[in-house]
Amino acid sequence: MRKLLVELRAGESGIIAGVTGGFGLQRRLATLGIKINKKVRMITAQPFRGPVVVEVDGARVAIGMGIAWKVLVEVTK
Repeated sequence: MRKLLVELRAGESGIIAGVTGGFGLQRRLATLGIKINKKVRMITAQPFRGPVVVEVDGARVAIGMGIAWKVLVEVTK
């Protein structure tokens, strides 16, 4: 089942399936370790359009809510 990154609940994991954005956005996410076919786990999403914290390769990364809306994730169980 596919969801947007912001739709994951705390503790849910998934595989990055795609990024809807230009080359600049994809490059920025890649420098943070968020790339297609990488496993991510939602740590927390702050209310009121605050940052989203995910775990990628054992590191916690915070990204803005606007960017998180552009990341598509294949949910894993």
